[in-house]
Amino acid sequence: MNVETVRMSSKGQVVIPQDIREEVHVDEGTLFAVVGAKDTIILKRITTPSKEELIKDLGVFAKKAKMKLQSRKITEKDLQAK
Repeated sequence: MNVETVRMSSKGQVVIPQDIREEVHVDEGTLFAVVGAKDTIILKRITTPSKEELIKDLGVFAKKAKMKLQSRKITEKDLQAK
């Protein structure tokens, strides 16, 4: 973990040092959530999942949902609108 000292500009801007940007894999356009409390400011990188990650996660969700329905003996027919 790197620790560096930076100074805020008159516009409220702070530069994240290059070695830290490289370590945490951020570049221009990266989104951050900013949290402040007392004398602490935390930047948390916000990542958007890829299409492949979303498809994988939805597949896992669907499989778990199907298993839960089967364990409760609920069929596809039971779910269809009447």
